[in-house]
Amino acid sequence: MSEETHPSTHPPLPPTTEDDRVSWLRLLRSRRVGVATFYRLLAEHGTAQAALKALPEVARAAGIDDYTICPEGVVIAEMRAARMAGAQLLFVTDPLYPDALRDIPDPPPILWAMGDLGALARPKLAMVGARNASSLGTRMARALAADLSKAGYVIVSGLARGVDTAAHHASVEGGTIAIMAGGVDVLYPAENAKLAGEILRCGLRLSEMPMGTVPQARHFPRRNRIISGLASAVVVVEAAAKSGSLITARNALDQGREVLAVPGHPFDARAAGCNMLIRDGARLVRSAADVIEALPAEREDYAPDPQLDLPTPQPTKERGLREVADLHSRILDRLGPSPLAEDQLIRDLQAPVRSVAPALIDLELDGRIRRQAGGLLSLAD
Repeated sequence: MSEETHPSTHPPLPPTTEDDRVSWLRLLRSRRVGVATFYRLLAEHGTAQAALKALPEVARAAGIDDYTICPEGVVIAEMRAARMAGAQLLFVTDPLYPDALRDIPDPPPILWAMGDLGALARPKLAMVGARNASSLGTRMARALAADLSKAGYVIVSGLARGVDTAAHHASVEGGTIAIMAGGVDVLYPAENAKLAGEILRCGLRLSEMPMGTVPQARHFPRRNRIISGLASAVVVVEAAAKSGSLITARNALDQGREVLAVPGHPFDARAAGCNMLIRDGARLVRSAADVIEALPAEREDYAPDPQLDLPTPQPTKERGLREVADLHSRILDRLGPSPLAEDQLIRDLQAPVRSVAPALIDLELDGRIRRQAGGLLSLAD
């Protein structure tokens, strides 16, 4: 019962009765039946009921003795828990199941959903990054998510600490989708319980895991493929060289999605992954306009909010170049050898955070300013 990606050429028959739905869940919840094995068994036996009958013999042929399939009572209990939590069951064959996710090599056969299913029909962008994100990283995530939400995109992320939390908070009013590593009813981390509740008003919580599942480390890579699979592009705000965010970026590339990254200081380990992605061909992001520019087809149906003040992604006009140079000069004039809090600098400049943040990145990369602990900035020696 090996677990290899199993692209099925024939879509499985949809479960049309309660017995069919129970059988799908029993098959998927049975021991050593992952997504690829599930699709292979359906393709070989036609229905989940027939696959369940054949499963013990399949296991014996694989060298597994005394194999038992998932008891019906376990699945009935899961479905009862879902009803109590207000969760809905989406099958891969359902019309509401997102086409983009259905087209990846290993789409989840079922998803538990809580919230507004209408969010699945809108253009979606994923945003991921470090749990221990810097102050600048979380501000950048908030600015990007807010502007992209105003431009008509649903922000998809993983409800983790750091960048995920910032992205969900900034886009919650416009609709955001949280992909859960555990059960859709298990709120992790606990400090995001209020945010998770707010998401249900205009957005959605999704999980392929059984109701009540407490997330474990091995669950997160599986969750990451859903984050990238739902979206047309993945934006990485901060990521270490070895991180879950880079797993999501690799998934995105394998799934044919656009990968974009926010650059960071070379000495900051939290930016190493983003800088590597840019070095390897990911599009550099300084503002929401850079992201929208990378997705012209999406923009045809969802034009940006006319009130949205998006900075030009690549200031090629003379006026744009003068404005950028002027902002750089103003920042350098305000800073000196003594550290200054970034918040205070932004207040002194009386400029939008989304304009100042990329300018600070430029100056850091140029080695003209130095970032110190506690969100303090100073001129470089």
